[in-house]
Amino acid sequence: MSTASLAPSKDWTPSHAMTGNRLWRAYLTEAKYESIRMLRAPSFGVPLLALPVVFYLFFGVLIAGGSKDPKVVTALFSGFAVMGVMGPAMFGFGAVLALEREQGLLRLKRALPMPPAANLVARMLMALLFAAGGTSAMVACGLSLGHVPMDAGHSLRFAAITIAGSVPFCAIGLFLGTAVKGQAAPAVANLLYLAMAYLGGLWFPLPQGVRWILLLSPAFHLNQLSLAAAGAASLGSPMVHLAVLVGVTLFFTVLAVRRLARLEL
Repeated sequence: MSTASLAPSKDWTPSHAMTGNRLWRAYLTEAKYESIRMLRAPSFGVPLLALPVVFYLFFGVLIAGGSKDPKVVTALFSGFAVMGVMGPAMFGFGAVLALEREQGLLRLKRALPMPPAANLVARMLMALLFAAGGTSAMVACGLSLGHVPMDAGHSLRFAAITIAGSVPFCAIGLFLGTAVKGQAAPAVANLLYLAMAYLGGLWFPLPQGVRWILLLSPAFHLNQLSLAAAGAASLGSPMVHLAVLVGVTLFFTVLAVRRLARLEL
């Protein structure tokens, strides 16, 4: 074979950048298979999708179903809905990421011909998908069995705000996955999950003397936005709650990205 036959043609130009369509396809494909992988893991998919609905049906419908106060009915409904969007972000994003980082799977994915951020974006989309499924089930149960006083417009606004509110918890989960060892990640994620839920006043008000702790929990701020979207009474200004959630998202995302850049995967 002659040397000339190995030479590239004049029209050949090297291109290492993916086109827009291929880039989106790579992100969506990774998100698709990440979601399928989590759905096929019964220890992840079933508890995170079913438990918030089961708890709401037990505590919000069976036990508190006799309450005629719309504030109580809507408060329980909103609290368990917020609980439902926190779980996929904290466990599916944080705990699983820490385990895969410790097992070397992130190092393997870095070597694959895929966009560098595809793995993280796929996990966030997976958490949003699970949040959408859980919130849809909660809205259906709340309207049909819990007699939550919401019309169609309030239901759509409530679902949109609650699902989007899982993003700050994705950022917290991302930081958790980069900062905690794999074996300890599920316990730490569970501790943070319950602490933010209880100290956020999702199901019952805190005593007056320690009510300031509510402001430290992102769950409290999301719950107040969800209550306002449902047409119920809420505490504080929606803009303040939104600013806090955006700040939490940016803060933990920056910390996590810096740790990922420095970590020896």
